[in-house]
Amino acid sequence: MSAPTLPHSSPRHSEPSNAPRAGARPEPSLWVYLLLGILFGIILTKGEVISWFRIQEMFRFQAWYMYGVFATAIPTAIVTVQFIKRRQLRALSGVPIEIPPKEMGSGTRYIAGGVTFGIGWAFTGACPGPLLALIGAGVPVMAAALASAIAGTWVYGLLRERLPH
Repeated sequence: MSAPTLPHSSPRHSEPSNAPRAGARPEPSLWVYLLLGILFGIILTKGEVISWFRIQEMFRFQAWYMYGVFATAIPTAIVTVQFIKRRQLRALSGVPIEIPPKEMGSGTRYIAGGVTFGIGWAFTGACPGPLLALIGAGVPVMAAALASAIAGTWVYGLLRERLPH
């Protein structure tokens, strides 16, 4: 005997509705995210974190400025993630923020990913985070780096199932 079919269980009706649910908070406007991104870009620019010269100084061990930035960013991230987990915070849309635990495995994927990331960073003089800030600051050649980052992400998506994880 098969289970009865509910009226709204057909594939046509299984897609999520865009209509707001009763009692649900409205989705934040994309303008909020755009403004936060612009603010983040300004902070990166004013803090010289996107400076090619600062990055080269770091890779040549000529100055410790960028290492100082990382030395403050890592504990800030650790405290923030722990705060989010312990307080069970929600995103602006009301969805619970879930941070799944890392699976170390042999660590090969982290080493390969870190080396690939570092080589790209050394070649372009910028990590993926500030690429848009660099373009906005008047360094249009970074559009090529941004296109490469997007292409690399796309290729990874295609090859992900075949790569060692």
